[in-house]
Amino acid sequence: MKEVASLRYDVIFKKAFGVPEIFTAFVRDLLGIELEIDTVEKDKAYDPPIGSVATKFDLYAEDKKNRIIVDIQHVRYPDHYHRFLHYHCAALFRPKFKVFTIVVLTSGDKHKKDIGIIDFDPKDLQGQAFGEIDHKVVYICPKYLDKKVTPKRYHEWLEAIEDSLDEQVDESHYTQPEIQQIFNMIQKDQVTPEERARMFDEYGEEQVKQEKFLKEVEKQIKQIKEDAAQAKEESARKLKQLSVLTDEQIASVTGLSLEMVKALS
Repeated sequence: MKEVASLRYDVIFKKAFGVPEIFTAFVRDLLGIELEIDTVEKDKAYDPPIGSVATKFDLYAEDKKNRIIVDIQHVRYPDHYHRFLHYHCAALFRPKFKVFTIVVLTSGDKHKKDIGIIDFDPKDLQGQAFGEIDHKVVYICPKYLDKKVTPKRYHEWLEAIEDSLDEQVDESHYTQPEIQQIFNMIQKDQVTPEERARMFDEYGEEQVKQEKFLKEVEKQIKQIKEDAAQAKEESARKLKQLSVLTDEQIASVTGLSLEMVKALS
């Protein structure tokens, strides 16, 4: 077993997948594309921005020879389907480049699917592709790897990412040299003080996001209860106006206390 830093941390994910050899191997197995690149840019942004939303790519590479752009997104947002589709479309402004976006959802997703694909190629009513447009957005959720269904070329990558999340991996289970390289790079004793500080920052940011989310849920529940109480009172008020039921009967029907019913005008 090897002690590693979790790939759920953005700083660690970028450290590993920002290496050109690892980036190209990952793209090769997921997209079937052989990239020719020398560098992978981190936190790439277009200047000036395209559109009304500032676009930032976690990892970004251009194969100028073959006119291919591939970006990998890792930072998780509640609106990741819409957000990263927007980012993908921003990259389409590079003329005559094929654009591919890979979104890695290490925290899982509400749909609980291993792979999701937005395919821009037009198709006929029988689902036959025209072969005109190559652009794709691929969402992968390592948590939902299904070895019976998930394509084999994805297996080791998804398993390795998920395996790292508890900060221990059994490297003997993996045959791909690029995955072994990742494990060597993210060993805990290879994490720099700066990277560790960023990991703590990310953990704190996630806690803040979680607290905000829980507060919003509590707020919504409170509002629902208040709305329900108001609805009960309104129903009881209307029943009293009909002068058909007694206060006791109205209390039984609406679920309000007898005292509350009597106090209604």
